[in-house]
Amino acid sequence: MARQVVPARETRRIDRLLWMLRLTRTRGAAQDLVCEGHVRVNGRRVLRCSQAIAIGDIVTLPLGEMVRIIEILDLPSRRGPPVEASAQFRDHTPGVNASVSQEGEAS
Repeated sequence: MARQVVPARETRRIDRLLWMLRLTRTRGAAQDLVCEGHVRVNGRRVLRCSQAIAIGDIVTLPLGEMVRIIEILDLPSRRGPPVEASAQFRDHTPGVNASVSQEGEAS
């Protein structure tokens, strides 16, 4: 009998992912957020910068005066321009999407 090989899920380190998605200015700032216990993945607090993040994970983190809730849609291979970065996650933060859709309706 042949064994079935289960493909491994592709993942990224959380500190690197936050930096690549342009949610933090530097990777060091992302590491500080994680190590201080401010970031949650799928509702669980993350304390290691090496925590693996995969497509479909929900990440909650404080940015500025608000708490952002994002769903990972794709894992970036590089830190690209802001438009490319924002296409790789969906923002579930209350009030953020409502203001964007209202602007679109006003046009």
